[in-house]
Amino acid sequence: MELSQEQIDSIIATTTDYGLRIIFALVIFFVGKWIANIVRKLCRRGMERANVDPVLVGFLANIVFYLLMVAVIIAAIGKLGIQTTSLVAVLGAAGLAIGLALQGTLSNVAAGVMLLLFRPFKVGDYIEGGGLAGTVKSITLFVTELVTPDNVQIIAPNSQLWGSAIKNYSFHATRRVDIVIGIAYEDDIDKARAAIVDECKKDSRVLADPEAMAAVTDLGDSSVNFTVRVWCNAADYWALKFELTKNLKNRMDAEEISIPYPQRTVHMAQAAAD
Repeated sequence: MELSQEQIDSIIATTTDYGLRIIFALVIFFVGKWIANIVRKLCRRGMERANVDPVLVGFLANIVFYLLMVAVIIAAIGKLGIQTTSLVAVLGAAGLAIGLALQGTLSNVAAGVMLLLFRPFKVGDYIEGGGLAGTVKSITLFVTELVTPDNVQIIAPNSQLWGSAIKNYSFHATRRVDIVIGIAYEDDIDKARAAIVDECKKDSRVLADPEAMAAVTDLGDSSVNFTVRVWCNAADYWALKFELTKNLKNRMDAEEISIPYPQRTVHMAQAAAD
C-alpha cells in the first residue's frame, strides 16, 4: 500500500515534532541536572563557610538537589506533551501518605536538623534533657547518643531532647561550686568563716575572680550553716567539689571547730506509783 504525499508529510511532521520534543526534554533534563549540581555545591560551600555541622551540610545540600531534580523531571515530562497535573497530584498524595506513615521518624529528623543548626550542645558536653542526663557522644539526624557517668549508653530520639528544656552543664567555661557546711552554735562564726575562705584560696583550681565566698545562710536546728561558693573551670568542677569538701572538714577539725550532726534529747518521766 502506497502512502500519499500528504500522509508522508504528516508522518514526517509528527516524527519531527516528537523528535524535537524528546530532544528538548533531554536538554531540559541534563541542563537542569547541571544547574541542580551547581546549586547543591553553592549551598554546601555557603553552609561550610557558616560553620554548619558537616552532617547537616550534606543532608540539606542533597535535599535541595533532589527537590530541584523533581522540578526538572516534571518540566521535562511536560515538554513531551504529557499532562503533569495528575502526576503532581499523585506525588503530593504519595508524599502525604509517606509523611503520615513516618511522622515519628520525620519529627526526629526535623529535631536533628534543629539541634545541628542551633547547637544547644555539642559532642563532649554534659547535658540534661527529656528526662535524660549524660555526656554527648554523637549527634545524628535521628538520634543523640549519651553516656552516663557510670558508663551506661543512652540512645535518645532527637524529638525527645528538642521537645524539652535542655540544661547544658558544659556550655560555659567556668562553673560555681556550692558547698554547705555547718558549725556548732557555740563556735566562733568569724573564725570559722576566715578558716573556710582561707582553705578555699589554697586550692589552685579555685579562681581568684569571682572571689571565694562563705556566708551564713541558715540557722538550723543543730548548726549554723555556711554556704561556700567558689568558681572554677568547668572541667575541674567535680574534682574540686569532692576535694574541697574533704579539705574543709579537715580544716574545721584542725581549728577545733565542730561540725554537729542532728541530735534529739528525750526526757522520760516516770509515772507515780499507785
